[in-house]
Amino acid sequence: MYPKDLKYDKEHEWVKLDGDVAIIGISDFAQDQLGEVVYVDLPSVGDEVAAGESFGEIESVKSVSELFSPLTGEIVEVNDALGDAPETVNEDAYGDGWMLKIKMSDAAELDELMSAEEYEAFIAEEA
Repeated sequence: MYPKDLKYDKEHEWVKLDGDVAIIGISDFAQDQLGEVVYVDLPSVGDEVAAGESFGEIESVKSVSELFSPLTGEIVEVNDALGDAPETVNEDAYGDGWMLKIKMSDAAELDELMSAEEYEAFIAEEA
């Protein structure tokens, strides 16, 4: 259910590595809990983000939630397509629904993230 090539954090974001760039989005579990996503507020290219700090908001028909960065670094790309089609997060959380790409400043932070198996166990405990 959760792609094994990704890492996950306790705020339900996922991370996929592409060299020293981390692609970040929210998990399928998170999008399911939110319901129909109607708006995503993302930062700008060039902004710095820190692990555990908010980088934006996601709004659904049910609620508004903050988005938290699992890693520290500089934003090198944002998924501008979500501005016109925020529902992409619901339709393809691990693909076209990605949110931002950051150039990591501390690769050691990856060790703090969960594997797919650990994330699945974490969700089961939360439920």
